[in-house]
Amino acid sequence: MSILDEVSAAVQAGKKKDVEALVQQAIDEGISAQEILNGGLLAAMDIIGPKFKNNEIFVPEVLVAARAMNAGSALLKPLLAESGAEPKGKAVIGTVKGDMHDIGKNLVRMMIEGKGVEVTDLGVDVDSDSFIDYIKSNPDLNLVCLSALLSSTLPMLKETVAAIKEAGLDGKVKILIGGAPVTQEYADEIGADGYSMDAGSAAVKAMELLPA
Repeated sequence: MSILDEVSAAVQAGKKKDVEALVQQAIDEGISAQEILNGGLLAAMDIIGPKFKNNEIFVPEVLVAARAMNAGSALLKPLLAESGAEPKGKAVIGTVKGDMHDIGKNLVRMMIEGKGVEVTDLGVDVDSDSFIDYIKSNPDLNLVCLSALLSSTLPMLKETVAAIKEAGLDGKVKILIGGAPVTQEYADEIGADGYSMDAGSAAVKAMELLPA
């Protein structure tokens, strides 16, 4: 087994300390940060994603795998910055105003990060102005991910999408929505660019919406 395969296996097993040690070993052996990222960390999440979607693993396993991946990524970030490596895209995520749920949002963030996308998390109870301010202040942003877990907050999803469009920013970013009460029909109705029913699907849809 190559060291990158070992990194991938350790991430999948959620062994954070092993991941850190193996990533450092790979760096010391002269393997490029980009190669370690793609062949080790992201390769693991490419396995975790479909397994989660197919109910072969569950939320706790995804969380520990994502934490292990993030620990390895932290070692690579300065090296990737030095090499001028660019993320595959940039996204912002948040749960809409009035909704305090964050587990689903956090899973989506982790799965999208697992595709090599840089994700900023605005948290929960985020109003439309906060999303708009973030989009305006980050001209290289590609994707806005909106989460609503309560039926009562669906109108805020609609309001946020409408506000982004009214601000003339819908041509600049794609909008991906999801959450328990959300459907494809609702996404079409409010003019979102994409909908996903779970975290694994969200990562796949995010990659479809990002510029090639």
